Amino acid sequence: MPQFVFEIGTEEMPARFVPALSSELAASLFSRLAEAKVDCGEIHTYGTPRRLVAMVADMAESQRSEVEEVTGPPARIAFDAEGKLTKAGLGFAGSQGVPPESLYTVETPKGAYLATKKATGGARSIDILPALCQAAVSALNFPKKMHWGSGDFTFGRPIRWIVAMLGSEIIRFSLAGVESSNLTWGHRVMGAGPFAIARAEDYQLVIREQGKVVLDPTRRLDIIRKLGNASAEAEGGSVVWKQSLLEEVVNLVEHPIPVLASFDKAYLELPREVLLTSMESHQKSFGVQGKDGKLLPFFLTVINLEPKDEDLVRKGWERVLKARLEDARFFWKGDLSRDFDYWCRKLDSVTFLGPLGSMGDKSRRLERLCGYLAQQISPELLLDLSAAGLLAKCDLVTDMVGEFDTLQGIMGGIYARKKGKGETVAQAIAEQYLPTGPDSPTPQSLAGALLAMADKADTLAGTFGLDMVPTGAADPYALRRQALGICRIVIDHGLRLSLTDLLRTAHGVYGDVQWKLAPDESLRKLLDFFGQRIKAYFTAKGHETLVVEACLGAGIDDIWAFSRRLEALSEFSRGEGFEQAVLTFKRAANIIRKQGSEAGVALDGAYEKRLLESEHERELAQAIEAVSPRFDALWAQDDYASLMSLLAELRPYVDRFFDNVMVMAEDPALRLNRLNLLQRLVSMLGRLADFNALQV
Repeated sequence: MPQFVFEIGTEEMPARFVPALSSELAASLFSRLAEAKVDCGEIHTYGTPRRLVAMVADMAESQRSEVEEVTGPPARIAFDAEGKLTKAGLGFAGSQGVPPESLYTVETPKGAYLATKKATGGARSIDILPALCQAAVSALNFPKKMHWGSGDFTFGRPIRWIVAMLGSEIIRFSLAGVESSNLTWGHRVMGAGPFAIARAEDYQLVIREQGKVVLDPTRRLDIIRKLGNASAEAEGGSVVWKQSLLEEVVNLVEHPIPVLASFDKAYLELPREVLLTSMESHQKSFGVQGKDGKLLPFFLTVINLEPKDEDLVRKGWERVLKARLEDARFFWKGDLSRDFDYWCRKLDSVTFLGPLGSMGDKSRRLERLCGYLAQQISPELLLDLSAAGLLAKCDLVTDMVGEFDTLQGIMGGIYARKKGKGETVAQAIAEQYLPTGPDSPTPQSLAGALLAMADKADTLAGTFGLDMVPTGAADPYALRRQALGICRIVIDHGLRLSLTDLLRTAHGVYGDVQWKLAPDESLRKLLDFFGQRIKAYFTAKGHETLVVEACLGAGIDDIWAFSRRLEALSEFSRGEGFEQAVLTFKRAANIIRKQGSEAGVALDGAYEKRLLESEHERELAQAIEAVSPRFDALWAQDDYASLMSLLAELRPYVDRFFDNVMVMAEDPALRLNRLNLLQRLVSMLGRLADFNALQV
């Protein structure tokens, strides 16, 4: 069977688009070919800055032919009293393109229906592929699509050529005014083209040998790594590979050539972070370090062609980097000539967020909030952590961060270390923005963790007090990320503190700001917001949604304890007897809800033993009394797995109680006593989870 090749040639696309578009094209073609009943082998897609390519092996030259049974109207409508086809029956035959005599009735669970057998498929693939290709390309997603040409078609970049071939046949169609053909273009300089493709099977050879394009991104990455490592090793060093940058560079080039260049040793006085940022962010280049981990005066860049004069190219890159490093050295020396008092004063003229005051105000709030957290978690950190809070934002007004904004926090830590503020303060300042995303690490130091929490809590309390609650996809202040950051820090560091108290304290240190929401309403919304983030976080980690919701129902004030309870409940949910236990305790909870709170009856869990008439209610009461001290002891030890095992111990007593005792007795005193007995049980178990949220 022939191969199918499909290439969309474009103007240069941003590197970040390429991997996602390649994956989307593969998925789109796979689903559409399956839907069209066109059998094929493996689908491979590739991307470069100038092209998206799909190659489909062993494509069938026609659709699968199938016979399917199609049902129409009910037989009572399709036939008249004499057994002849009605208009409805004849209409069904016409709509299916079959003669009336081919119709028959079939029995279904809903009764007898008119039916026919209809042959489908059999069309030539070459006739199906044009519309399929157009639909696959139109479905590709871009952050922003634009109109190209005079039609309605939109795409992320202008389309310059289209190759679509099944074997030796061209698949004819057009997109954005561009006609498909067997002509491809190669590397802009080294193999411009056009080049004619005789057969789809020849495409890779032509694009590699004549077009000088390395089509496979995995191959481009291997070339960069292999040649880059060899160049660095020749100078006694190794490349400081940054994975995200490497993936970007791979999709910036079609013919990668690593080039090792150098810079003046004098620039090594700059901090490592400044040097790497200058190379990575502005030059898309990689640093080189020695065996001792210190940077060497070299950098590795990747160009997109084989140069006629590599030395000339190298000098050009060196000249550009030198200008960046010269600026960085000027900022470095200027910042070292100033002190933190100077920067603290400058923060008072920098707005934090509208009514929430200046960055100087935020710094003073962080000082107080860090003091609160130190007292709660680690009192010996009080002085250092308070100092870190006050100085945390100072680097925002330094010359270096003004030029290299990605170094905020990092430069603050470096300057704190240089100016004798102590290692604890310096590391805390450097880690204050962590985590910066779902894949970012949390702070390593406890001081950094507490400062990061204080910073995020301050922003969350302030924005929610102004009713700036994220809606839909809009989250301009990254509040979702900050709430999740607090949760991750608490869990990773095993911190035991009250989320409610933290947020209330963060709100309180603002003083007399004119809020749009009352403090209690703001706190309620903020806690609900945290609940949503926690739910999203743990369901993404593989926990069942209902299990997470059940744990949320028992509260999130202690986030670390919540995570442990969830692990225990998830494990319990996979064991034998889980469903019966849930049904039993849900029944108890439902009775309490319906006969207690919804009926306006006050239940406090205090029952009278003298009113326990039945043997089964006395047994349940004795079991609860026996379990309660053990429950409290295990709770104090955070032994949630053992707490879950107590459910199995209690369940037989609860089941016998329901089987043999009428909870809603006619005697009001007995009824209230039995409800309070169940309330005692539900209150204890409700500390673990809200069993009503579970469905079995």
